[in-house]
Amino acid sequence: MLPVTPSPGFGVYVHWPFCLSKCPYCDFNSHAADTIDQDRWRRALLAELEHFAARKPEAEVTSIFFGGGTPSLMDPATIAALIDRIHQLWPCDPLIEITLEANPSTVEAQRFRDFRAAGINRLSLGVQALNDADLHFLGRRHDAAEALAALDVAAATFERFSFDLIYARPGQTMAAWQTELTQALALTGGHLSAYQLTIEEGTAFYPIHARGEFQLPDEDLAADLFALTRSMAAEAGLPAYEISNHARPGQESRHNLTYWRGGDYVGIGPGAHGRLNHRATRQHRAPDVWLRRVEAHGHACQGEEALDARTRAEELVMMGLRLNEGIHADHFRDQCGLDLWQVIDVQAHAHLEQDGLLRRTAHGIAATEAGLLVLNSLTGALLRA
Repeated sequence: MLPVTPSPGFGVYVHWPFCLSKCPYCDFNSHAADTIDQDRWRRALLAELEHFAARKPEAEVTSIFFGGGTPSLMDPATIAALIDRIHQLWPCDPLIEITLEANPSTVEAQRFRDFRAAGINRLSLGVQALNDADLHFLGRRHDAAEALAALDVAAATFERFSFDLIYARPGQTMAAWQTELTQALALTGGHLSAYQLTIEEGTAFYPIHARGEFQLPDEDLAADLFALTRSMAAEAGLPAYEISNHARPGQESRHNLTYWRGGDYVGIGPGAHGRLNHRATRQHRAPDVWLRRVEAHGHACQGEEALDARTRAEELVMMGLRLNEGIHADHFRDQCGLDLWQVIDVQAHAHLEQDGLLRRTAHGIAATEAGLLVLNSLTGALLRA
């Protein structure tokens, strides 16, 4: 078991933008592609790694995350080359967490063994549902039988694996979700992500939903589904450590905790974001443009912004309230140089605590379960103008 560091850590995120097809709910930077020049992409990703390593060479890498898109479409040789280069460019934690996202439709037992040999030690599977009707609605390329087979392969190949589910789907009832979640919790390898279906502008679902062709559960039912998810996962030994993520103690996603705890991370690949030395970096989104710019300049950084103390503080509040551990006041000061109560509206905090939306912790403050349901408005109300 890989322990979770109590500090934010330092991560490297590698974005692989290609998928076999685009899911209708997805607003990530992903693109369907028939053919990919793996050698050319490998060289470009390695070049961008070297560019960013020069910006923060002394940091110890605690996690690497291959996201997308569908990174399981990458050649294992590309993954191995990137992991090897990261070890050459930075000192790395001996217990480094290295995660790869995969879809059940791309699962082959030998390919998973190849990923393991390349250095992957944690797999994250995009299952999303355990029944064929909802998988079809969500535009997934796999069926429920393929999802279960993929989970079997993952459990046999990796000591650590996680999978995603999407709930609050059209027509979903409490009883149906309870049955599906019971099955999911029996299959988990120690970590489960459960996301409420939301309709984002720019996705294929957006105009269809706007036309009324399907409806999501109302707010009361969605809240009940959220509460059921948290209670059932906790009873199964996977308490929530973040608004949508549940894990056995020690199985939390170390990489995602770097984001939520306000740590620095390098982001390479089309559209990848990063945080380095109080600066936000952003890569060009278009894969073909990104590739040409990296080949010409060694990177495709499209934007970079200095983050002042106030901006950092707002990010720490927004991210910290997502976590069950909440915001640690001493850590907050170390990260942004401000006292937590310089940023928090004390009067608003008192009202929110009285209303049961915030709770005190031994080291700071945290959102309650009711507070998590209104997290965006909670954050806005809490911050001092």
